[in-house]
Amino acid sequence: MPEEESSKYSPTTIEKVFELLDTKLVTFGVPGALSFVGITKAKEGQWVEAGWCWAGAAGILIAIKIGKKLAPKLDQLLDWTIAGVEQGLCNGWSAVRSDFEGQYLRQQARLCEEFVAEGFNPDRTAIPLLEEVFVPLDLSGAWANLDNPREIAKLQQDAALRSENLSIWHLLARSRKDRKFRQMSIQAKGGMGKTTLLRHVALIYGQRKHRKYHAPKLVPVLLRLRDLTEHLTQSQPPSLPNLITEVYVPSLSKNQPLQPPDQWAEKLLAGRGSAPALVMFDGFDEIPEGNRQAVSRWITAQMQEYGESVFIVTSRPAGFTDYVAQRPAIPIFVKKFNLQQQQEFIHRWYLCQEQCFRSEKQLRHAKEIATERVEHLLSQLRQRRNELGYLAENPLLLNMLVTFHRFDPSVELPRYRIDLYRGVCKLQLEDRPKARLIRMLLPFEKSQKVLQTIASRLIERNQLKIEHEILLKILSQHQILQREDVNAEAFLKQVVEVSELLVEREPGEYEFPHLSFQGFFAATQLAEADDAEAAHNNQLVLQNWNQAVWRETVLLYTAQLSPKLLDQTIQKACELGSEASELAILCLREYPRPEKFSPDVIDIINRLESVAKDSQYTKLEKLLQAGQWEAADKETYRLMLRMVDKESSQSLRPEDVQGFSCEVLQTIDELWVNYSDGKFGFSVQRKIWQECGSPSEENSKNWNAFGRCIGWYRGWGSWALYQDLVKNPLYSTAGELPCFDWGLGWTTTDSGIPEAMPVDVGFLRVKLVREIIACTKNCGL
Repeated sequence: MPEEESSKYSPTTIEKVFELLDTKLVTFGVPGALSFVGITKAKEGQWVEAGWCWAGAAGILIAIKIGKKLAPKLDQLLDWTIAGVEQGLCNGWSAVRSDFEGQYLRQQARLCEEFVAEGFNPDRTAIPLLEEVFVPLDLSGAWANLDNPREIAKLQQDAALRSENLSIWHLLARSRKDRKFRQMSIQAKGGMGKTTLLRHVALIYGQRKHRKYHAPKLVPVLLRLRDLTEHLTQSQPPSLPNLITEVYVPSLSKNQPLQPPDQWAEKLLAGRGSAPALVMFDGFDEIPEGNRQAVSRWITAQMQEYGESVFIVTSRPAGFTDYVAQRPAIPIFVKKFNLQQQQEFIHRWYLCQEQCFRSEKQLRHAKEIATERVEHLLSQLRQRRNELGYLAENPLLLNMLVTFHRFDPSVELPRYRIDLYRGVCKLQLEDRPKARLIRMLLPFEKSQKVLQTIASRLIERNQLKIEHEILLKILSQHQILQREDVNAEAFLKQVVEVSELLVEREPGEYEFPHLSFQGFFAATQLAEADDAEAAHNNQLVLQNWNQAVWRETVLLYTAQLSPKLLDQTIQKACELGSEASELAILCLREYPRPEKFSPDVIDIINRLESVAKDSQYTKLEKLLQAGQWEAADKETYRLMLRMVDKESSQSLRPEDVQGFSCEVLQTIDELWVNYSDGKFGFSVQRKIWQECGSPSEENSKNWNAFGRCIGWYRGWGSWALYQDLVKNPLYSTAGELPCFDWGLGWTTTDSGIPEAMPVDVGFLRVKLVREIIACTKNCGL
């Protein structure tokens, strides 16, 4: 479906024409002039000529007014007509000669047609088309990390870019006007739909439907980085044109391989083809950790070499920290599914599933069944929002929830993520095959143990793929397969084709459908070890606690521990630092809580939550104690971002403050006040704010007075740059810190000369402080 446009409406081309006609013709009196001529003719007795003048005046007025009303629909009709003519011409031309680009786009689109949710597609016969179920993702953060105040102020003038609900199509359209938008990174945690978004974009361009989204004409190139690791980690990796020509294009179709014309990729990337390229590097975090830095330098080199093309790099935030080269200029983040998106996806998915299993004559019945089951699922989600809300916010987990529900609506949905993965694995390894009358070679429990062994081997080696020969060797030597006399090749074929818990994306290379499934199987293997191995496995998890590729394994491993072992693990993890403590908090949040917990277990969990929360301030306290005020300010900002579930490279906005925890604010404030001898802190800033009359209106006398009192405002509309602040309690004005500039990005000009901060950006800083002050007041600081 067409993605929603920005809230600020932009007239279409035809609309602008009619608006111009209305302004220039009607306002300046053309109908009036014709009417006046008609009156003159009537006075002279020339009634026929007078009638024509009056009719002409009325016709012009009516035509323009009606045209303004119909302009949007006429513009859509024109777009559809142009696209149809363009497609027809392309198809006709293809019949006359070899139209490589047309064939390329069709093959690209064909690969993206199906809704293959990255990580979970339980039944091949019911995979819907991507167009049928795709729900546009909300994006945010287009200007968070720009390093020039003028650029920030310029982008702030665009209401759509200030929005927390950006459209990928708006960003692509912006790339034609602003070169910075030709280099974008899209970051989100696992399962948030990054790959599906890129496949949707590739599909739309492959089908030549980009006009419908008011997007510029681009030629898509969708590159999965984990499939290209071998090529990109050579001592002399290929150039991007060679990679596209020699590796990517041949991989689009094994049966009908394409042969690009000479220098096609080079011309495409340089902007000398029919349209610039849209190069999408998917899954930077899925490159082995030791190779990421080198690959980041290669990607940046390609972006700098081909400035006419548009580049997008996707990654999980934790893995993107290894991108050491110059990063894409515009950082974008995927927002969680909101309630409306959840409902729309469930409805589209269910309708498609019911229609897949019915003839055209039964479509009405399919809609009725789909509506009934959608409402049943939504009622569960509404009633159990506290339990299931965080699952439904993730597109992958929501896909798993609806699949689980559709197989047996009478079964209650799982309460925790670990239970959801267990349920889905049972569904794929036992329930679905049984329903399809397929006899599995091994019972569910034994099949899962074999998969656990494979996942454990991969995670311990920080790998995502395993070659066919190595995999067969592991399977043939596995005790379960030997004891049950099961052929390794037959078992592998059944897991791939029936259960779909291993996938062969490239010939001879296997992997789990999503990193979270690999994490689940590996975590279960580690957690189910006997006493002799339990200590070793626990130590292994702690050693890799902060590794990005281990994140899912850590979360799902701790969810399966006994309270006693959980106690030991969380306490040791909290000793690893503030960021490790934040992951420990997430582990405790996902730890299953039976309805009847013994008082001792409740005490353990409560104590661990207290320890983990206190430990997340360890780094801040050390920095303040050492007098490293600027670093402490940065750490404060990072902690506040974590409060609202944002990554360290995102920006904190005034509206985010409503989600702040009083406990966290109070702890941070106490640390600042104590170590600065009462000079810095939120409570100090609140006192000064009140002394300045608690200003609420921007650019007011009291507003600027507050900025001056804490050393931020220089006068005459000029706000101090961050590097101009003193940041020392011995010499600073009271309340100068915390300052929160780390998310706003101002610095000096390219020449190194400090410049005054744009007023809009200076206000943003004070707005943020104003909201925090209001929050501290409510919290009783």
